[in-house]
Amino acid sequence: MRVLTIIPTYNEKENLPRVVERLRAAVPDCDILVVDDNSPDGTGKLADDMAASDSQIHVLHRTTKDGLGGAYLAGFDWGLAEGYDVLVEMDADCSHQPEQLPLLLRAIENGADLAIGSRYVPGGKTKNWPAHRLLLSRGANLYTRLILGTTIKDITAGYRAYTREALQRLNLDGIDSKGYVFQVDLAWRSEKAGLKIEEVPITFIEREIGSSKMDGNIIFDSMSKVTRWGLSSRFEGAKSKISNLRK
Repeated sequence: MRVLTIIPTYNEKENLPRVVERLRAAVPDCDILVVDDNSPDGTGKLADDMAASDSQIHVLHRTTKDGLGGAYLAGFDWGLAEGYDVLVEMDADCSHQPEQLPLLLRAIENGADLAIGSRYVPGGKTKNWPAHRLLLSRGANLYTRLILGTTIKDITAGYRAYTREALQRLNLDGIDSKGYVFQVDLAWRSEKAGLKIEEVPITFIEREIGSSKMDGNIIFDSMSKVTRWGLSSRFEGAKSKISNLRK
C-alpha cells in the first residue's frame, strides 16, 4: 500500500520535527504531506526545508487559516490525485502517537474502509488530560452518538486512516465543515454510506509543546451543527415513514 499521512499545521514549528522523526521511524515507507495554513511562526518554511532533504516529505501551502476540515480536504485532494492507497489524518503535536499508526494500517489491511484511533473503546486511553477536558470530550461523544444515532464510540477522534476507495465514495465536494466538527461529519457520512469502520484502541497524549487550538467557540459551533444534523435526519426519517404509510 502507498500510504500518505496528512499533517495540518498552524504554528507548530517546535512540534513538526518531532512528529516527522517519530513517524519516519515508525512507518519508514509512509509519505508525509504537511498542510500549512500560512503559520506566522515559520512552520511552512521549516516544512519546505525538511522536504528539500527528504523526498518522502511534501508540503502544501494555504494562504489563510481555514480550519482543520479545509486542511484535510485539501490534503485528500492532493493525495488522491497522486494515487495513494491509504490517507491518514494525524495531529502535528504528537498527541496521536506515530508509533501506533501500524495498528490503524493493520485494520485497513484486514478489510476496514476507515480505521479510527479510538480513546473510548476497550484498551483506549487518554493521558495528561485534566478531568474537565476528559468530561467534555466524553460528553460530546455521548451527545453526538445519541443525536445522530451513530454507533461510533469516538466519533470526534482525529487519528484516522481512510482507503482511497472510501474517500471516493463520499461526496467530499459537498462537505463544508471547516472546523473540528469535520471529523464528526466525515465519520457519520462514512457510516451512512455503509463503509466498514473499525475503531482501534489508542493512547491519546495531551500535547507537551504549544497550546491547543480548541476553544469554547469551536465547541459551541460543533455542537450546534451536530444538533441541526441530528434533528434534520430525524425529521427526514419521520417524513419517509409517513410517506410509506400513505402508499
